[in-house]
Amino acid sequence: MGKGENGVEPGAELKSPVKRIIYIGNKLEKQGASPTTIDVLSPLFRKEGFQITAASTKRNKISRLLDMLLTISRAGKRAGFVLIDTYSTQNFWYAVLSGKMCRLLGIKYIPILHGGNLPHRLQKNKKVSRNFFENAFINIAPSRYLLEKFSQSGFKNVKYIPNPVELGNYRFKLRKKLQPKILWVRSFAEIYNPLMAVKTLELLLSEFPDASLCMVGSSKDDTFESCRDYAEEKNLPVVFTGKLEKQEWIALAAEFSIFLNTSAIDNTPVSVIEAMALGLPVISTNVGGMPYLVQDGREGILVNKNAEAAAAAVKFLLGNPGKAEKMSAAARNKVEKFDWEIVKQDWLQVLS
Repeated sequence: MGKGENGVEPGAELKSPVKRIIYIGNKLEKQGASPTTIDVLSPLFRKEGFQITAASTKRNKISRLLDMLLTISRAGKRAGFVLIDTYSTQNFWYAVLSGKMCRLLGIKYIPILHGGNLPHRLQKNKKVSRNFFENAFINIAPSRYLLEKFSQSGFKNVKYIPNPVELGNYRFKLRKKLQPKILWVRSFAEIYNPLMAVKTLELLLSEFPDASLCMVGSSKDDTFESCRDYAEEKNLPVVFTGKLEKQEWIALAAEFSIFLNTSAIDNTPVSVIEAMALGLPVISTNVGGMPYLVQDGREGILVNKNAEAAAAAVKFLLGNPGKAEKMSAAARNKVEKFDWEIVKQDWLQVLS
């Protein structure tokens, strides 16, 4: 591991006095949803001495929004910053309204840019976006993709800080001899196109009859039922585990040879970073921030958004184990820079 972007050695302490932070996001992991950044960063900040008030755990969308706004209004004056997970779908408006509440109360807020389709929001909702992002204390881009897109749109207050992982939790396994065993980890939602993974397996079975697919994740819409019904109708060897705790799917990953990401829209998914840390060769759709995370042909394979392209990439890896091994090692080397011990230095400077 090297230095962080600010030149501070990972072991160096950059502790600050105890500070209060409000963190706004969809904190629904305990209700069966997949963990989001608020679930990952909150405990990491607490370890660094920050007092975190997080909202919201409300499942109902209206109740969740009201809880977010009430949390800001009640605790905001005592907080140094309000962090706001900012997505590009419907949840974009949670962030916008939270930012407006912060401005009304004179509280510094920091959007954390997650949505792979946020560049579209900058064009579609120009006035709202300009008001929200331009008046932020700073915008944190977890991907160089969004850093570039926001900079091109004229925003000066954007800083790159990657999504962190605690690298010590990910035992690296160099994949030398691949099997046609594919792992998919994401929420079942339309923007993640899970049916593409099932159809990829279907195309592989004629040539690799022992091929299999394991899909890990909670259901957010009817794409889960679509995948399950399609697999049953075609008699495909697909295992649906439902939501697993992080330690559970990390242990499960040791049994698989290839990681498949099928998103229609994406930024810098933590699940792909985790797969790279574990040594799983990654095949991903070439969308959003993925080319900034995975260098095609070196750290993984990027494909068009269809099962035929993904199946061809799986066949390539199975037929070229030496290249798959090199991709596995290169990917791990890249994500070592995302270790929390490095990334936290940039966060501590922002929040100091």
